[in-house]
Amino acid sequence: MPANLFDLTGRVALVTGGNKGLGKAMARGFAEAGADVVIASRHEDELKAALDEILAGTGRRGAYCVTDVSVREDVKKLAQFALEKMGRVDVLVNNAGMNAPQAIDAITDETWDRVLEVNLSSVMALTRELTPQMKQRRWGRVVHISSIMGQVSKEKRNVYSATKAALIGMARASALDLGPFGVTVNCIAPGPFMTDMPMSVLSNPEKQAFADRTALGRWAQPGELVGPVLMLCSEAGSYVTGQTIFVDGGYLAR
Repeated sequence: MPANLFDLTGRVALVTGGNKGLGKAMARGFAEAGADVVIASRHEDELKAALDEILAGTGRRGAYCVTDVSVREDVKKLAQFALEKMGRVDVLVNNAGMNAPQAIDAITDETWDRVLEVNLSSVMALTRELTPQMKQRRWGRVVHISSIMGQVSKEKRNVYSATKAALIGMARASALDLGPFGVTVNCIAPGPFMTDMPMSVLSNPEKQAFADRTALGRWAQPGELVGPVLMLCSEAGSYVTGQTIFVDGGYLAR
């Protein structure tokens, strides 16, 4: 039956940045589809509350791990925690990210290094830690959360756009590395989603301009990313790898 294509019963999903926004919505979607869930972020108080909401009424197991993905050792500890706590990780969603807008002639080394570590290097490091056990079982799903800003851009998005474009390239290469072992690697590139990050860095006119450029004339709600990520992370997406799905309300079509 078509519904069974999206069934994740018996799977374990790890979502970074799972305490709020897109990460929390995706983690809830995985739990509702039958998966046990591990979430991670820097904020323990937010993680506790988010995990309760993610698991509510699902009957699934869950755990959280306080993690600063800008610290390479923290990333390694997160992988170890998830494997020890759950016994396996079948689905990895690299969602944690940050944006620190600066013009090209004003970028500080500190900003460049931190955004690269959070948005790109941590993704490599966590994927490197968790894919060997996926290869052993010959099944796995890895999704990097990129952005339409990896395809287009705007002023002061030098570092952000560079990292989000890099995720697309890394996913293509990793898909070739891992495909022979039954592990798929893809990107989702969201457009204007109503989460803390864009709301905190955009002015009201900028927010309206993003909405006006979409075909649908509005910003998306975090839950609207659940369908695409479930497709990629279940049997429904078994033959999709090395791809980037733009979930942007038609932003790039204009």
